[in-house]
Amino acid sequence: MKVWMLVIVLAAITIAVPRAGQAADPIVIRFSHVVAEDTPKGKAAAFFKRRAEELTAGRVLVEVHPNSTLYKDRDELEALQLGAVQMLAPSLAKFGMLGLPEFEVFDLPYIFDDEVSLERVTNGPIGQQLLDSLGSRGIKGLAFWNNGFKSFSANTPILKPEDLSGKRMRIQSSRVLEEQMLALGAIPQMMAFSEVYDALRIGVVDGTENPHSNLYSQHMHEVQKHITLTEHGYLGYMVITNRKFWDGLPRAIRRQLEQALKEASEYANRIAREENERAIALVRAAGTTEIHQLDAAGRQAFRDALLPVHARMAPRIGADLIRRIYAETGFDPGGAIR
Repeated sequence: MKVWMLVIVLAAITIAVPRAGQAADPIVIRFSHVVAEDTPKGKAAAFFKRRAEELTAGRVLVEVHPNSTLYKDRDELEALQLGAVQMLAPSLAKFGMLGLPEFEVFDLPYIFDDEVSLERVTNGPIGQQLLDSLGSRGIKGLAFWNNGFKSFSANTPILKPEDLSGKRMRIQSSRVLEEQMLALGAIPQMMAFSEVYDALRIGVVDGTENPHSNLYSQHMHEVQKHITLTEHGYLGYMVITNRKFWDGLPRAIRRQLEQALKEASEYANRIAREENERAIALVRAAGTTEIHQLDAAGRQAFRDALLPVHARMAPRIGADLIRRIYAETGFDPGGAIR
C-alpha cells in the first residue's frame, strides 16, 4: 500500500469510528468529488450534507471536499475501498477501471434522447442491477445523479464530424469514449478532470467534451473559442459508499441517511438541465466563446458518424445490456446493434 494512502486510512479510521466511551461523537462522512461547488453535483453534495446533518440531529457530520481538493480522479476509488473516504459520486465511466465495463453503456453516443429516457433506465431494473453489481468490490451503490448532456469545444469551429479530425480531445478513462473520438478521426487523450484547464491553456489538448456546467465552472470557456451544442453523449454519476462502513452504521442512522440521499438525488436530477442552461448563458455573456447550434442535418451527421460505436463496443459492454436499454427507452438502433 502506498505510504501516503496508509497514513490517510489510519487517520480516517481514527476519526470516523467512535471510540469506547465516546458514543456521542458524531459519525464523520468524508464526501469527496472532483467538480466545483457551483455545479449540479457540487450543489447536490451540499444539499445532502445539510439534510443528513438535520435528519440525524447532528449525529452525522458530512465533510464535503469538492474540486479534487482531497482526491483526484485516479485516486478516489482506491481511497473509498480502503476506507479513507466514505462517499464519492464518480462519473459512471470510472467503474470500468474496477473491471465493470458495463457501466460504459452510459458513454455510448446518442443512446439517450433526453432525461426521460435516461431515467427509465436509472430508476428501473437496469439501474438497480448496476447499483447492486458493485458489492463484490467492497462498494455499495446508492443513487444515480444526472449531470446532463455534453457538447464539444475546441479553438476552431466544430460544425461537422470531419472538423474533429486530427484534434487531440480530452476524455475520461473509458474505452467507449476512446472509440467515440476515433470514430470522428480525433486523437483521444485520457486525462484527470483537474488537469484539463491547464492542458487546454497550454495546448496539450485541443478540445474536450463536457456538460456546460462543468465547462463553465472550470473556466474552460476562457481557453476554448468554440462550443458546439451537439448533446452527443451523457455524463452522470453514481453516489457510492464503502460497503463495510455503510453496513456498520446504526440502522436508524442508515435510514436517515437514505432519506437525505433520496431528497438530494431528486434535487440533483431536477436542477441538472437548468444549471447547464444557466452555464451556457454565462458562457455566451462572457463573450469569449462562439456557440454553435446544429440544425437537424448537422445533428444527423454526428449521429450517423457515432452510432457505429454501439456495435464496436457491444463485445465489451454486453450486447444484451445495450438491447435492454434500447427496449426500455424506445431507441431506434438504425445502424447500431439489433
